[in-house]
Amino acid sequence: MVNFTARFATDAERENWDSHVTANPAGGNVLQSASFAEVKSHHGWKPLFLVLRSEGYSSYNLVLEKSFPALGRLWYLIKGPAVETADQMPAAVDAIRDFIARSKLPVFAVKIEPDIEDTPEARDIFRGAGLQKTFDLQPNDHTAILDTTAEPNQLLRNLHSRGRNAVRRAIREGVEVHRVEPTEENFRIMYGLMSHIEDRSSARLRSFEYYSRFWNNFVKAGQGRLYFVYEDGEASVGAFVLNYGTKGTYKDGGSKPGRSQYGDSHLLQWTAINDLRTEHGIVEYDFCGTPPSDRLKDPSHPHHGLGLFKTSFTKTVTDFIGCYDAVISPRKYRLWNIVGERVARQIYWRRHHQPFY
Repeated sequence: MVNFTARFATDAERENWDSHVTANPAGGNVLQSASFAEVKSHHGWKPLFLVLRSEGYSSYNLVLEKSFPALGRLWYLIKGPAVETADQMPAAVDAIRDFIARSKLPVFAVKIEPDIEDTPEARDIFRGAGLQKTFDLQPNDHTAILDTTAEPNQLLRNLHSRGRNAVRRAIREGVEVHRVEPTEENFRIMYGLMSHIEDRSSARLRSFEYYSRFWNNFVKAGQGRLYFVYEDGEASVGAFVLNYGTKGTYKDGGSKPGRSQYGDSHLLQWTAINDLRTEHGIVEYDFCGTPPSDRLKDPSHPHHGLGLFKTSFTKTVTDFIGCYDAVISPRKYRLWNIVGERVARQIYWRRHHQPFY
């Protein structure tokens, strides 16, 4: 069995945080990045940087911390901890528990969210480790991921026929995709396009300030870019995409309803994928959120339409195991579950009109 020890990252490790995270098992996750940590530091969370060490590898994990009166601190290991297999998770969680106890940190619970696929075996392992299943938080806990390792012609042939035909038709009909400058004007245009999607789905937009900071951070880090398609002289489709290590991600998207250019959104994604392959050597592209694999054909699911679009590139939907809580203080955790979390989320919404997590 593998054993882990846990500690906070050194200053030198924090200065090179992204290079460490992208060396994690499975290539790391963009939501553990330095750029994202800085965004969350302005929205109610204190970023901490946790290192798990085993004999075989080190795992670098972003911890988001919030403090609550009478309860203490909640840790949220967003998309972590990063381990190689599900059966290593109990040892990783034990190391975190031990570190909290040795350091005398007033943490009452640790919320974990690893990129481990959801299987009956993984669920049994998590339950056996005393982890409590809770509601999922991130849109890509269920997601379509495209393998981008094939050369371009073969990659196009590998797409689902709906996506492939849409890309080819858009090219034939002269649709043009533009990579645009990351200016505030273009960011506001992008935010406006996203509001149209909100009108047609259950999505809830965060503030423009949140997205602007996010986009600027990743652009400055060389990890983000913005694309538009124009119709009648105005941006009609937009997408902000990320490169992080060997992974690409379709982070944010928006479009105007009633457009006349067929396949414009598909061609934008196809252009972004090939740009990231050429410039950054990505080996996969995460479309960042679909319904669960067993509800893809359910029209009542709030993300049904988005799922149809994203699975027009790849039929494969990955279901990750989602969020579990490691209880540190059972009494305080009971209070958190009974009333604490509900009250904290209500107060945060009234003050900021933004999601708590």
